[in-house]
Amino acid sequence: MKILLMAVGRTTIDFVQQGIAEYLGRLRHYVPVEVKIIADLKRSAGLTPDRQKQLEGEAILAALQPADQVILLDENGREYTSREFAAWMERRLASGAKRVVFIVGGPFGFSPAVYDRADSKVSLSRMTFNHEMVRLFFVEQLYRSQTILRGEQYHHD
Repeated sequence: MKILLMAVGRTTIDFVQQGIAEYLGRLRHYVPVEVKIIADLKRSAGLTPDRQKQLEGEAILAALQPADQVILLDENGREYTSREFAAWMERRLASGAKRVVFIVGGPFGFSPAVYDRADSKVSLSRMTFNHEMVRLFFVEQLYRSQTILRGEQYHHD
């Protein structure tokens, strides 16, 4: 099984890029993982937030495969402790899916069509983070989940 992290817009903050690269490198020792960036739309006077979500949603849906398990990183998703998330990931890994796709939306969130396609929603926190920081926090949690599943010393309760 492969994990795909799909995100709208590229990561521009240097230390966030470095952190993501660090944790992706560590994570790849456990599971195949890939990042796909969906080009963000430059906001213009004629582009409403709803229209921006719609256009980003079309690009997201076009990048998905029919058999993908799609999980949105969404503020209204289910919150997990790190151990609960590890157990949840273990079930995803054992599900037989070829790809599990985690998606970070753009600044205005997801279109209704993307919500309809999603199999699940996960929230990192009730707090709001910018979409670049979410990527870093999430890849660290993916790595942490794999170390928990293997009983390694990274996670401490």
